[in-house]
Amino acid sequence: MSVLTYPEAIGVGLLQGVTELFPVSSLGHSILLPALLGGSWKRDLNVSAADSPYLNVLIGLHLATALALVVYFWRDWVRVISGLVSSLRERRIETVDQKLAWLLIVATIPVGIAGLALDKVFRESLGKPIPAAIFLTLNGVVLYVAERLRRGGSGRRRAGDAVVAPGDEQLHPDELSDRRITKLSWGQALIIGGAQILALLPGISRSGVTISTGIFKGLRHEDSARFAFLLATPVIGAAALLKVPSLLGHAGDGIRGQVLAGAVAAFVAGYIAVRFLTKYFETRTLTPFAIYCFVAGLGSLAYLTLA
Repeated sequence: MSVLTYPEAIGVGLLQGVTELFPVSSLGHSILLPALLGGSWKRDLNVSAADSPYLNVLIGLHLATALALVVYFWRDWVRVISGLVSSLRERRIETVDQKLAWLLIVATIPVGIAGLALDKVFRESLGKPIPAAIFLTLNGVVLYVAERLRRGGSGRRRAGDAVVAPGDEQLHPDELSDRRITKLSWGQALIIGGAQILALLPGISRSGVTISTGIFKGLRHEDSARFAFLLATPVIGAAALLKVPSLLGHAGDGIRGQVLAGAVAAFVAGYIAVRFLTKYFETRTLTPFAIYCFVAGLGSLAYLTLA
């Protein structure tokens, strides 16, 4: 019989769907919450334990979250894929859709290579509650620094300074955002995408470091969040798809029903989260998330070391 229950699978599914997209680290929360709850949750949901079914559950949950992003941004992906096809066919990069497609490819390369090379090492050596608490605290510092630098005094170009051409104001907000995003250079896209490598550390948020780096490079909050979510789709999806075959083998025995239940929960939570965040970052900042990560990280660290 499986040691993983349906309530546990659904609970971590909801947690994954929200924390993967909110800049608070899904892996960090997936490690910390079971450790803080204790009991069967701590025993069953241990990502670093040998032959733990929890890791296979997380694979399904990540795939569900990527699917939620695809569903939400499906119109954008149609344009991006069309832009890539036309760019390859015509051997040019001139339109916004063509440039955006190649920016996403360039920005995905660093984390793709690092993920294949370092994912197992980081998970096995750092996939434990105390390192996760430390990195969650540092994640809060990163988000706070991003906001402070955005507000001036750093010598960096402030977020929102991208020049909009006359007439662009009549475009759909998503198309206008894409125009601003495609003002990034190839080098800037590489740096923003490369920042995702830090998310291999449990407690460091993929969306958080990507949005923060985008702000450092001059993007507005909403544009940086949009670019981060578009970047997350192939990264999360590809990483999950590489490991899905294991669920079809012996590794999935006894937990396929739980994985499906958790995946449905992760899809729903992820879709709601991305809808909320795309609106949130039009007028709000990273500061509340920075405070939460710092307090939650320090509080978890104190509890785990003193308990």
